Amino acid sequence: MNWEILGDEAVGYLRHLLCLETVNPPGNEIIACQYLADVLARDGIESTIVETAPTRGNLVARLKGNGRAEPLLLMVHLDVVPVERARWKHDPFGGEIENGFVYGRGALDTKELAAMELVVLLWLKRNNVPLARDVIFMANADEEAGGTFGAKWMVENRPDLIRAEYAINEGGGFGTPILGKRIYGIQTGEKGTARFSLRAHGKPGHASVPQSDNAVLKLARGLDKLGSASFPLHVTQTARNYVEGLSKAIGGLAGVSLRALLEPKNNPRAFEQLPLDEGMKGLLYAMFHNTATPTKLNAGSKINVIPSVAEAQVDARLVPGQTPETFWRELRAVLDDSYEIEFHQPTMTGIEADPQSPLYDTMVRALQRHDSDAIVLPDLVVGATDARHVTRLGTKVYGFCPMFDSASEMERVHGDDERISLKNVAFGTRVLYEVVSEFAQKT
Repeated sequence: MNWEILGDEAVGYLRHLLCLETVNPPGNEIIACQYLADVLARDGIESTIVETAPTRGNLVARLKGNGRAEPLLLMVHLDVVPVERARWKHDPFGGEIENGFVYGRGALDTKELAAMELVVLLWLKRNNVPLARDVIFMANADEEAGGTFGAKWMVENRPDLIRAEYAINEGGGFGTPILGKRIYGIQTGEKGTARFSLRAHGKPGHASVPQSDNAVLKLARGLDKLGSASFPLHVTQTARNYVEGLSKAIGGLAGVSLRALLEPKNNPRAFEQLPLDEGMKGLLYAMFHNTATPTKLNAGSKINVIPSVAEAQVDARLVPGQTPETFWRELRAVLDDSYEIEFHQPTMTGIEADPQSPLYDTMVRALQRHDSDAIVLPDLVVGATDARHVTRLGTKVYGFCPMFDSASEMERVHGDDERISLKNVAFGTRVLYEVVSEFAQKT
């Protein structure tokens, strides 16, 4: 295997994908599907494009195995979030390379994984790898808006194309330095969503006469309570596995504090004592708690009129095992009945996959072959991915997009000048190829 050529090929496909504007909304993922189909066809791999709405495309391709084992699904999404062009130093749709990085919206979420999975499929075919199971490649629309025209639609309408025993998805495989150790998290779980509208009602009137019963002021007080609330601790098996593994790897007083996070009576003090930056503390907090983050506000129609209602849109993420009903009780402990809470539909429950599996073990071995210092742990992702849809087919989904050093890069996800290093593209493609090649040959 010429690994340098493999990495360069992945970079080339990534740059082309970054130049295709698939911002959601409106999506227009069909152009990326057509590009992928053309690349696959050059190597004799047939693909199917399923258009779920005008310009909303999903691509599926399959390499046939001998059927001794159930299929493996490589899944990824092609849509990206919007950009503020004026804030970018690089063209967000230019695929530009500078100082060893390729820039563009989607470089980390998740066109880099699309390029890696594409190369994996191509090289499995070129190398005539004897597959014991089918390897399916699915590139979806609409993940950034919930998957209605993408993975959700495919699960509900074309499960025959994508049904698999295991799947590899976004959300894990990133190497992160934590207190002198390099930790790789493989996503085995993710939180659910229960977004809601929070409304405060008051007395309307002329703005020249201030009044205490002002819906805007009342909403502000409610949001302040919400922002300072500490919701109850919920320890899932995935979070327990992660923290216990991290505690063992770190050791010392920091390790003791990490283990104390698992105990309700010790958790608050343990958080204070952790020698971690605020970003890492925030991730750990979100692993163990339901969260509610206000993101949009709406009140009034005219500057001199006190409105009768003020509203906030709140992005809530629920720990696996929690429901909108259980979270509603937590919210009511913070906000009295004068505040109206309306959950948006549909809500999604969190998911967990057992790390005790041949695929998980294959991922661990591959990472440790390339990084002798790698400490690999199951991870609970505090966001949401298309895994929430695919697991409905009984598929065990793991988040695995290998990167040996992602700390500085992952901060740019959904941000300005999103980028990935060329070395990480090469590393990720090689590790992913080795995982898929090894696993797909076994029964």
